[in-house]
Amino acid sequence: MGVSGSGKTTVASLLAERLGCAFQDGDDLHPRENVEKMRSGTPLTDTDRLPWLQAIAHHIDGWRERGEAGVVTCSSLKRIYRDVIVGDRRNVALVYLKGTQALIHGRLTARTSHFMPVGLLDSQFATLQEPAEEERPIVVDIGPEPARIVDAIVRRLERR
Repeated sequence: MGVSGSGKTTVASLLAERLGCAFQDGDDLHPRENVEKMRSGTPLTDTDRLPWLQAIAHHIDGWRERGEAGVVTCSSLKRIYRDVIVGDRRNVALVYLKGTQALIHGRLTARTSHFMPVGLLDSQFATLQEPAEEERPIVVDIGPEPARIVDAIVRRLERR
């Protein structure tokens, strides 16, 4: 989890490769209406997000039912969103890619192939509720290169 530009897709795909498991970009599960809304610069409402969050949870439950592991990306900016995706699924780990607004702004301005405009970054940080201790998050700094971030996540997963 993390705001747009925090490196979710890059880190999660590397993590899935390292763990030898499936990868799902949560953005690909957004209803078309959500993508169009964001592309136009309009932040999503909680009502807009609910079907997307439910689709991600359904994807996770499919892996779990088949006894498979996987890594899925999702901004999960609010606790109520994480409650849908993680909830009481004790075998689901939450990883929070944490970075400063200045660092992430720089990344977003350099990115050209994503539907999320830089103008929505302020609303993402305003919405962000960092995970609480009881959510058992793995919090990692996004400053290092992606491979080092993955190393840190794997070490924390192994300790669990």
